[in-house]
Amino acid sequence: MQKVLITGIAGGLGRLIATRLAGRVPVVGADVRSWANPPSGVEIHRADLRKRRFEDLVRTERPDAVVHLGFIRHFRGDARERHRTNVGGTKLLLDHCVKYGVRQLVVLSSSYVYGALPENPYRLEEDAPLSGSRAYPEIRDLVEVDTLASSFIWRRPEVVTCVLRPVNVLGPNVESMVREYLSLARIPTVLGFDPMMSFIHEDDLADAIVLAAQRELRGVYNIDGAGAVPLHTAIRETGGTAWPIPEPPAAWLFRRMFRWGLLPYPAGMLDFMKYPVSLSGERFVRATGFRCKYGLREIFDSVSR
Repeated sequence: MQKVLITGIAGGLGRLIATRLAGRVPVVGADVRSWANPPSGVEIHRADLRKRRFEDLVRTERPDAVVHLGFIRHFRGDARERHRTNVGGTKLLLDHCVKYGVRQLVVLSSSYVYGALPENPYRLEEDAPLSGSRAYPEIRDLVEVDTLASSFIWRRPEVVTCVLRPVNVLGPNVESMVREYLSLARIPTVLGFDPMMSFIHEDDLADAIVLAAQRELRGVYNIDGAGAVPLHTAIRETGGTAWPIPEPPAAWLFRRMFRWGLLPYPAGMLDFMKYPVSLSGERFVRATGFRCKYGLREIFDSVSR
């Protein structure tokens, strides 16, 4: 890599990746948020992926590698704006990569695209269907982004494209759906269900993304973490209190609490409180030799209240 552009650089994960690359290669960052004091060698630009200013940034900086983290992953704003940012912004980014000669692209997806389904196998491989939006339509934008990037691998072979699907990410800096869930005062669960959940530390994920870029990986890769524990164990170990609710009233309650702004997730999240989403990360390990540095105890301690 000679110059790297990171979208969503002002987020916790973007900062971790930029800090790892600073001093090794020039780093250019684009984000609608600010980063007051980036490390030396990191240049920040306030830019929306959907606007002309971002295209001008790609055209003038001519990065040879792009790490795409610039997504809205929460549900606090308008759903249409989330879709326009995630799907529309990614479409434009892919066009810019072709138009301005970007040689390498890494896109951060999520294990959520597989969906939490009762028929899920113990370890999902990368060729498993992306069924996340089947019962959770609010995340169809994440599935669309993954599909766009995955098809881009074969449509545009001149851009070495890698799509990464990590398990649940926790850490003191990262902004993840699971961390927001585990930080609730009382954490709702579905009575009678206690699915296994896998976790990875934010530092390990940052290392994995940098490693994928360094190795110039092409294709789709799951990234597994340090291990899995039952949901109620994760709640207890991070200092939370589980609030088991029978399933029928839980769906009713989720819909209303989400509508009133009292819960950060829509009712589709219930399936992830019932069924496990377990990934096989062997393909990524074989390609890179990746190993997690943080165990489950360290992961939970990093976000415990």
